[in-house]
Amino acid sequence: MKSNNVAFIGLGVMGFPMAGHLAKAGYKTKVFNRTESKAKLWAQEFSGEYQPTPRLAATNCDIVFLCVGNDDDVRSVVYGEDGVLASMVPGSVLVDHTTTSAELAEELARVCMEKNISFIDAPVSGGQAGAENAALTIMCGGEQTVFDRVEPVMKSYGKQSTLMGKNGQGQRSKMVNQICIAGVLKGLSEGLLLAKKAGLNINQLVDVLKHGAAGSWQMENRTVTMSQDKFDFGFAIDWMHKDLSICLNEANKMGVELPLTEKVDSEYQSLQQQGFGRMDTSVLFKIYDR
Repeated sequence: MKSNNVAFIGLGVMGFPMAGHLAKAGYKTKVFNRTESKAKLWAQEFSGEYQPTPRLAATNCDIVFLCVGNDDDVRSVVYGEDGVLASMVPGSVLVDHTTTSAELAEELARVCMEKNISFIDAPVSGGQAGAENAALTIMCGGEQTVFDRVEPVMKSYGKQSTLMGKNGQGQRSKMVNQICIAGVLKGLSEGLLLAKKAGLNINQLVDVLKHGAAGSWQMENRTVTMSQDKFDFGFAIDWMHKDLSICLNEANKMGVELPLTEKVDSEYQSLQQQGFGRMDTSVLFKIYDR
C-alpha cells in the first residue's frame, strides 16, 4: 500500500531534514512544530504545508510520524483535543521516532489499538548528519504487517530499518545503542588522554587505529575533533543524559546493573553543571583532559 498523505510532528535537527526527505520523495507532507517559525521555514524550503496543531497536521493522513524530545513531549502532541489521535482514523499508522521509554511505546500501542490505529516505535541512530543525508538506522517495534507498510516510506530518510520485535523492542534496541556509544566515548576519552600525554600524532593515530579492532564511527569522526577541543557536532549531552536515564530505569526494572553507563551518565551530569549541556557527546573528554 502506498501511503501518499503523511504528517511529520517535530522539526528539530532530526525532524526537519527527515520531513524534507519525505516531501522530496513525493509524499504529500504536512508538518507541525511548536515553534511556528520553524514550520514556516520548512514549508518554504520544501514547498510543503504546515498546520498550527498536531491534530490538523494529522488530518486525512495515512501515516503520522513523530520526532520530538521526550516522553512528555510525545504525550503532548498525541493526546488531547489538539493531539494527533483526535483526527487520526482507523487504519492509519502512528510512527514514533522519538527516543522514549519502552513503557511509553507500550502505552501508545494500547491506546492506538483501542482506536483501530496501528503503532510503531521507531527510534533512530545516525545523528543530524544521518538525518540530513538520509542515512539513518531505524530500530522498530510492532507488528510485521504494519512494519511492511511503513518501511518503504521510511526509506526516504533511512538506510536501514529493522523490526526488532513487539512494541517497545525498538526503544530497547535504542537503549543498547546509547549504552554502547557511552562506552566507546569513555574508551576514546581515556585513550586520547594517553595519546596526547605521549605526544602521538592524533591524525596519524586515527588513520592507523580505524582499520583495526578499535575502529568505530566515533573513532573515525570524533577523535581528532576531541583533541582539538571542538564539541559542536549535533547530539547534545542534554539529550544523551535523558537517553541514559531511560536506559538505567529500564535496567533497574530488569534487575540489571550497568556500572559503566551509570559512571558516564554521572560524568555527563557534571558537564551539564559546568555549562556544557548543549555540546555534543564527545565533550566527555573534558572530564579527563584537565
